[in-house]
Amino acid sequence: MRGAADSRPNAPTLLHVHGAWHGSWCWDRVRSLLAADGWATRVVDLPSAGQEAAGVQEDAREVLRGLEGVEGPVVVVAHSYAGVPVTQVVAEAPGIAHVVHLTAYRLEVGESVLGYHGVAVAPEPRGFRPVPDDPVATFYGDVPQREAEVAVARLVPQSTKSFVEPLTGAGRRAVPSTYVVCERDRALRPALQEDMAGRTAGPVHRLPSHHSPFLSMPGACASLLARIAHDATA
Repeated sequence: MRGAADSRPNAPTLLHVHGAWHGSWCWDRVRSLLAADGWATRVVDLPSAGQEAAGVQEDAREVLRGLEGVEGPVVVVAHSYAGVPVTQVVAEAPGIAHVVHLTAYRLEVGESVLGYHGVAVAPEPRGFRPVPDDPVATFYGDVPQREAEVAVARLVPQSTKSFVEPLTGAGRRAVPSTYVVCERDRALRPALQEDMAGRTAGPVHRLPSHHSPFLSMPGACASLLARIAHDATA
């Protein structure tokens, strides 16, 4: 976990949580822009990205560790798979003022990622889900080619356990939330995002991006996150 100093008195800290196959590195450009504007940010590295034995519960505990020591309110930004462990902990985690689901899963208790998609799962999952065959098209369709290639080189296998472990807690009524639909997403189709946006019972924003606006349009992404964080804690 890493943080940046906050030059905005009483402003919330933004905790960025990455999706499957990725790492905290994917937030670097957005964090730099937010820091330049005086926002405090933190990130975590979810153990399910690269560790076979880690699943939703281990990831949720890592999110909780990312909140330790933060003074004042926190706005958690969950991308893609990260919506699952963030939803798992949000009701019990102290200090969370708001959750942003950035083209993220918003599951209900008893649901899993693969279960949501109607995929049958083994009772004792093992191994990894490999990086998709065409990660550029899947994740980075609107990212400049060279930057996309650099990102692909940093992807790691994702634990199968994280995709089949069901959610055991959900705090959507306890903490306000916002959904950001990425309208050109090929990894999590917009129609599915709209379904999950309906579960947040909060504002819905849209970006004309593929799955990774933090890389393809970091300025617009940072600006939107800052606006949501400001409005959520004003």
